[in-house]
Formats: sequence, structure tokens, C-alpha cells
Amino acid sequence: MDLLEKLRDTFASAKTRELAWRQSQLQALQRLLLENENRIYAALQQDLGKCQFESRVSEFDYVLKDIRLFQKKLARWSRPRRIGTPILAQPGYSRIVPEPLGTVLIMGAWNYPLQLVLSPMVAAIGAGNCVLLKPSELAMATSNLIADLLPKYLDTHAIAVVEGGVEETTELLKQRFDHILYTGSEAVGKIVMRAASEHLTPVTLELGGKSPCIVDDETNLKVTADRLIWAKFINAGQTCIAPDYVLVTPELRPKLQAALKASLARQYGDDPAKSRDYGRIVNDRHFRRVLSYLDDQGAALIHGGESDAEQRYIAPTLLLNPSLESSVMREEIFGPILPIIEMTSIDSMLRFIKSREKPLALYLFSSNADVIDRVTADTSSGSVCINDAVIFMINAEMPFGGVGNSGMGCYHGKWGFETFSHLKPIMYRRFAADAPLRYAPYTKLKQWLYNLVSKL
Repeated sequence: MDLLEKLRDTFASAKTRELAWRQSQLQALQRLLLENENRIYAALQQDLGKCQFESRVSEFDYVLKDIRLFQKKLARWSRPRRIGTPILAQPGYSRIVPEPLGTVLIMGAWNYPLQLVLSPMVAAIGAGNCVLLKPSELAMATSNLIADLLPKYLDTHAIAVVEGGVEETTELLKQRFDHILYTGSEAVGKIVMRAASEHLTPVTLELGGKSPCIVDDETNLKVTADRLIWAKFINAGQTCIAPDYVLVTPELRPKLQAALKASLARQYGDDPAKSRDYGRIVNDRHFRRVLSYLDDQGAALIHGGESDAEQRYIAPTLLLNPSLESSVMREEIFGPILPIIEMTSIDSMLRFIKSREKPLALYLFSSNADVIDRVTADTSSGSVCINDAVIFMINAEMPFGGVGNSGMGCYHGKWGFETFSHLKPIMYRRFAADAPLRYAPYTKLKQWLYNLVSKL
């Protein structure tokens, strides 16, 4: 693949290792965003029906803040890090030197088609790598815009874009990269991992899953409802860390249900189809997939359910007590449907959560410190957020990544820099004072001295 060879040649030239080059590319990417802000909003609106404010908060500003963080911290993160040296290796000293991995592949998802390619690219460039981007073909307008703009602003010898579908992706995965970051489904994540194993290529996989939300009896219902509705129905529910279902006691459920309906009316009006702030499903296939969850037997439709195939509109929908073995409770919904499940206690909720695959995120709304401590200690998930949902993503000091079936590896801020770096240990020894202790023959005196200094 000629394009990949060009990137490898650039990396071999050591050009991308220079901090000045990295900073220049971050500055250029910042200019790309600022000079094309309206075009970006238009592409996101075309692909997903996103309103401008939602696109700004969850895509445009998200990437811009990543860039500015790297511009501020890059010199510090790139410095060698002094570490201790044991007495047996004295005189000398040790340090860890971050170095770039090489040429990396970043494969983005369609639900946040700008953020999920450009944010990891910021980390990859900041770490000094050459980058090949593969935007999602399902968000075609945004993919086309990225492919058009990047060569006009960034170094085309070090950064490239490949568009296309399954055929192009399959061909890319046959190539050898130094790292692959993929965001998307578990099924495709397995394909990526199998392909990477042929070259022993390390991978970072962000795969989603069913993120549970527990609403404890001791909570502020209005604030809980507002935060839940925002987190679930932003981007029409097409968010990998959206609350996938809610667990609540039978006693609290009617009050929570009423609070959720009231919040929906406040945020999207009586008819969300007319709201300028409510998005659309990305394509017809996903529209049909999400709508099929409403056919599951056993669930009570307690709000929403309306749809318009031409507009790919599905109303914000609440379901009550679907079967735990139904598809809506087995598969990641990735759409504007929120099941509410009654369970009698925190014990039963935790047993249910732990019986399923580890989620990308877990949410708890509670003012009870004991409940908070128990839930955080007794569950495993990529991230945990207490008394809110999704908002933890704005904290660049926190790594973002999954565990188990929800993914492996992480990025964001310094964590992204380290994901795309090799932290190379280096020990420096001096020729002076070379103690013969370690050299044969191993006399009793040497063994005695070794036993003495090894305890220091």
C-alpha cells in the first residue's frame, strides 16, 4: 500500500519526533476547526440531525479542548522521567523516555463522527506518530469533510485519510501498523483484533455495551430525571456511554417515571419531532433495528413510541419491565429507548449487573454514602459516574476506556499520549567504581556482601 509506505518513510525520517513539528500540526488542526466551524455543524446535521449546540458541545469543543490541553502539556509529558536505581546498579541512574510507536491506524464510529477520529488523532500526533484515519462511511458528510480538509491543513506526508466501507476497511486491516485504535461494535472489534494479531499489533478497542443506571430511593428526583433524560437522548440515544437501562425499586418507580416524563417535556416539548434540539437515526438500517425493540413481548410502552421512517425519527421512548431475556435487554440499544426495570433491592440490582458483561459505564443516583461505596466497590466497568451520566467525558484528567467486553486500553488527555507512546526504560551506568561483586567466582564473601546490600 503506497500510502502506508509513505507514512512509514516519514516516520523513519524522525520528522514527527520533533516537538516543534507536533505543535505545528496541533496548531494547524486547531485552525482547521476554527476556520470551518459552520461546515462541520452542517455535516453533522446532515448525518445525524444534530443541532448546532449539541454538535458544538459533544464534538467541536471536545476536540478543541483536547488540542489546547496537548498544546499546554505536551512538552512536560514528553520529557524523560527520572526513576530510582537500585544500589547494585550504582553508580548510575535510570529514566523512562516516551517515544512514538510509529504509524498508527485510527478507525472512528458514526455516532460521533468528528470527535471519535480527531480526538484520538490529537493524542497520536502529540505522541509523535504518523496517522492513517478511517472515518465511518455511515456518516458520509462528515467523512467527506474530514477527507477534504485534513490535506489542506496537515502534513500529508505524515497524516492521511482513507474513506470507504467494508472492502476498504478489510484491505487496511491486512496491513501492518504499530497500533490500531477502533471505536465501534463488539462484533467488528473482534475482527479488528483478529487482524491485528497477524502482525502482533497492539490495539485499543472502545466497544460500548449495555451501561446500567441504578436510581436509589434516596435521590433528588428532578435533578436525576433531568440528567438521565439529557444523557440518554442526546444524539437520539446513539451514544456508547448512554444509560442503556434503569434499575429502580417498585416503590420509587412511579415517581421516577413521572419525573422522567416531565423532564422530557421540558427538554424536547410535547412533540419532540418538532424540536430543533432532537436528533435523528443515522440510516434506515439502524432505524429499523431500533424500532424492532418496540416489538419485544412483555414490555409496557409508557411513553413515546412514535416514529417517522422518512425522517428516521423515533420519539424518546420509555419501556417498563421488558423481559430480561428480550433483545432490548440483551443487545446494546444505541437509540432513543430507555427500559425501566423494577427490582426489589440494591442487592438484586447488583446481582443482575454482575451477571452480565462488564459495561463501558455505570451510573448511580444516590445520596446514601453506604450505597455509593457498595456499588462502586462491588462492580466493574470502564467508568463510574455518581449522580450524573455521560458528563464525566469532559474531564480530560480521566482516562476513557472499557474493560472486558466493553473494550481494552484507554485514551484522553495524558492517557492518550501514553497509549500512543512506548515508555522506554533506559539505565545509564558509569565505568568508574565497577564492583566485582556480581562476577564469578562467587565466593562466600561475595555472597555475604550480596545478602547485605540486596536488603537496602
